[in-house]
Amino acid sequence: MSSSAPDGQPPTTPPAAANSGAIAAVGVMFQDTTDETPIPRRQVASWAMWDWATQPFNSVLLTFVFASLYLVSANFLPDDVAKLADDDPAKEQALAGLSSGYGLATTIAGILILLLAPVLGQTADRSGSRKRWLLVFTALLALLQFALFFAQADPAYFWYGALVLSIGAVVSEIAGVNYNAMLVQVSTPKTIGKVSGLGWGLGYIGGIVALTIVIALTFADWFGMDTSNGLAYRLIAVGCGVWTILFALPLFLNVPEAPAPAGVHRVGFFAAYGVLVKDIVALYRTHRSTFWFLLASAVYRDGLAGVFAFGGILAAVAFHFSQNEVLIFAIAANVVAGASTIIAGRFDDRFGARAVIITALTGLVVVALVVFFGHAAGKSIFWVCGLILSAFVGPAQAASRSLLARVTPEGMQGEIFGLYATTGRVASFMSPALWTLFIAVFGATYWGILGIAIVLAAGLGLLLLVRFPPRTPVTR
Repeated sequence: MSSSAPDGQPPTTPPAAANSGAIAAVGVMFQDTTDETPIPRRQVASWAMWDWATQPFNSVLLTFVFASLYLVSANFLPDDVAKLADDDPAKEQALAGLSSGYGLATTIAGILILLLAPVLGQTADRSGSRKRWLLVFTALLALLQFALFFAQADPAYFWYGALVLSIGAVVSEIAGVNYNAMLVQVSTPKTIGKVSGLGWGLGYIGGIVALTIVIALTFADWFGMDTSNGLAYRLIAVGCGVWTILFALPLFLNVPEAPAPAGVHRVGFFAAYGVLVKDIVALYRTHRSTFWFLLASAVYRDGLAGVFAFGGILAAVAFHFSQNEVLIFAIAANVVAGASTIIAGRFDDRFGARAVIITALTGLVVVALVVFFGHAAGKSIFWVCGLILSAFVGPAQAASRSLLARVTPEGMQGEIFGLYATTGRVASFMSPALWTLFIAVFGATYWGILGIAIVLAAGLGLLLLVRFPPRTPVTR
């Protein structure tokens, strides 16, 4: 992996093959434009609220509450096994089986995201229907959250719950492609970072608020309500669905639909992938360092996703956190991740984005191994190391986008950031697959840590092999 001539310096004009429009039509996040027409604040705020609207699905249902405290728990074990002590080997192995099964469902979801997200995002952009498709998939996401109400606390409903959650992850990702594409409609070149950060920040805050509400309900003992048969968790899922509908409405009411781009023709399902492959080949030939960075980032970004996707399950199943401990840890992790991301931005400007990413990934791998080999120490090691892991995730994600801006050739910003969105889906099955494999082979949930660490280490290794040109102009 190198950027030897002619890759070391970008050409003055992008190659024709790299401008076929396929990349730019897949999850576009940036456009090369000098238009500084002010965007109405109502549109900006309404767009950013979608992050707030959908974050509870990720933080409450996927990560810290429904999946970890309910689905992968004794609620879905046979009665004779569920009654065993938490440290009983038979019960631990049974819970590991649930963790592995849920990992398999998320692996399938990752493959579906890889197959569907690029083409569906391209279809929306080419037809001028981003907002329409975002509405469709947001509504589907809400319906899937409502569907979790029927996942009763019985082993017979485990796969139902796992599949509904996994399908929800697919729908959420596809919706996110269209949502990200709308960023250029509510920002200018000078405000795009600020607007993007607003959505990111509201997402963190929304997750914290939703988790706080769940904690309040738990401490209030649901006001004396009979919460047997998993009713509390099922009502939480319904509440998240209502949250999604209410707070997503401003976007659909206040942000207009973007017109279809001029001169871009629709292509069929398989033809779209053919055009996309041609663009990737052209990028490899002319800007090899950027190509290799996209590959490396696809791998380690999936590892970053795995840290949060399975963090709650590790806390509850492998380290025996109580329900309240998981919820408190969830809030602390979100606060730490948000704060560290803001602080790391200064290090990015001073030392460079690549140094921030390498430091964060190295820290993640080392701390993950400490948790794996020191798991016998119990809750204390997960509390400390889990928060350190959270502190590294945000900076690595934010610096990745910054680094890509620095290595993107002049005039290709829209295409490369669209490809960045696409390649992020390419490796989305790796962490769930290795998580599932290691748990299935060794029979204990904590072995999944090693699977995620391997993905992070592989991405770090690929990044270290990338040679970047000494200076790449960036359009601001």
